[in-house]
Amino acid sequence: MIRRMRENDLEAVAELEKICFSEPWSWNLLESGLHSPYDEYYVFEEDGKLLGYCNLRVLAGEGEIERICVRPVSRRLGVGRKLMEEMERSACGQGVVRILLEVRESNEAARRLYESFGFAAEAVRKNYYRDPSEDAVIMIKG
Repeated sequence: MIRRMRENDLEAVAELEKICFSEPWSWNLLESGLHSPYDEYYVFEEDGKLLGYCNLRVLAGEGEIERICVRPVSRRLGVGRKLMEEMERSACGQGVVRILLEVRESNEAARRLYESFGFAAEAVRKNYYRDPSEDAVIMIKG
C-alpha cells in the first residue's frame, strides 16, 4: 500500500537511506521535508514493513523526483513502479507539465524504469556523485 509518509516512518526511512545510498540524507533533512510546502513523501508499506519511499518536489509548476528507493530484497517486484505512478499522479493533479530527475549513469535498472514512464536523458552532470565518483544523467519528461 502506498501512503503519505508520517513522522513515525522516519526511523524506517532513515534506515532505507543508509541501505540504498552511499550519501544518505540525514534524519533532520528527512524530517524537515515532511513539513515543507513543496515536498511530498510517500512510502510503500506491506505487512507493516516499509519496502520503499520516494520524494517529489513541486515548485513553480515543475516537478523534481528527488528520491526514490526500494529495499534491495524488494526490488524488481513493482514497488518502484508503484511509487513512480503515485508521484506522477500527484504531479499531474497539480498541473505539472515537466518532471526531472537525476540518476547515476550506471544505474541501468532505474534508467529503464524512468524511460518506461517517458523520461529521456537530456544532459550529464560530470562527477556529480561521490563514493564512488560517477556522472549523473539528468532525465526529463514533458
